[in-house]
Amino acid sequence: MVEPKSIKEALEHADWITSMQDELAEFDQNEVWNLVPPLQHHPIVGTKWAFRNKLNDAGVIIRNKEILVAKGFTQIEGLEYDETFASVARLEVFRIFLAYASQKGFKAYQMDVQSAFLNGELDTEVYLL
Repeated sequence: MVEPKSIKEALEHADWITSMQDELAEFDQNEVWNLVPPLQHHPIVGTKWAFRNKLNDAGVIIRNKEILVAKGFTQIEGLEYDETFASVARLEVFRIFLAYASQKGFKAYQMDVQSAFLNGELDTEVYLL
């Protein structure tokens, strides 16, 4: 199945619909958002679905992966945000971890995290469209 380029294309396939529903269910389960009515004179940041197929070593699709992302390009640095964060680990972190695990004789296992959320409270409100 080809990766959809738009939400319209994704909604034509049951697998992508199920995948998107699972993503939204995780939001509710992890209590990472509250749906509120928009306030006047507040900028609203839009959202977009990004779609990818996860492949195995043989190149066969094993899973549909989607993520709901904020359209950060609509924000103005310094006015609507001061800092940015990415939920990725740097290569140096893995090297340090593996060196420590090796030194201590620990077993290290690989795992795939399906969803990651910031573990902290924001001191500002974020409005998504």
